[in-house]
Amino acid sequence: MADRFHTTSAKFQNRWGTGLSALGSEEDVAETLDDIVKRYGFRGYLLINVPSETSTDFSSNVLLTSWPGEMLETYDHAGLIFGSPVVEHLRQSTTPFAYDADRTNRRRADGKAAIAASLFERHGLSRGAYFPAHNSAGLRGALAFGGMREALNPREMAELNAMANLIFTEVVDMRAGRRQNVSLSRREIECLSWASAGKTSVEMSEILGLSEYTVNHYLNRATRKLDAVNRVQAVAKAIRAGLLN
Repeated sequence: MADRFHTTSAKFQNRWGTGLSALGSEEDVAETLDDIVKRYGFRGYLLINVPSETSTDFSSNVLLTSWPGEMLETYDHAGLIFGSPVVEHLRQSTTPFAYDADRTNRRRADGKAAIAASLFERHGLSRGAYFPAHNSAGLRGALAFGGMREALNPREMAELNAMANLIFTEVVDMRAGRRQNVSLSRREIECLSWASAGKTSVEMSEILGLSEYTVNHYLNRATRKLDAVNRVQAVAKAIRAGLLN
């Protein structure tokens, strides 16, 4: 364990220790997180802003993740953000904590414990830990790792917790620096606008007189420009950036 941690820490410090200029891009961040996932025996990572009390979906709060897109969509479609013990814990505490999808979701009061536990088990993310983070402006986030391995020991919890604030702060700063440079085409804005109204790609193709393939092309391109993980998050980010009414 010591050798593994020192190797990860050295790589982490080489990449991150000199600040934003050493990072290059979010791809570098994702590569580092993928390396941490492999070294600690996890299956995926999740970097988020802590959802506010008024958040109606989880996806719009995701900064970076290796969770499958299908899993995020299913999570939001089932409304699992409401009554989530994990989200509630993150809103109330800044202490790192482990989770077990089965045991943790038993605390749900909405009758969706089995749905939530099954979703995480199906995607191999039944056990893991969350590490709350914040930046100098007071924005709160969290870095999580999940898989099927045994619970993290205290030293592993401390090692991963030491990385959370730095990763969260750097990603937030990178996005803040790029926010003013996001530019969407007229067609991209049209497609996102109709997506925000709940229209499917097929419905949009009929409304706009475009092929379904072309509509998906515009939506995918807008999603990439906005650093979003899916169209739901792209819509939310476009609204926050003032690109959609």
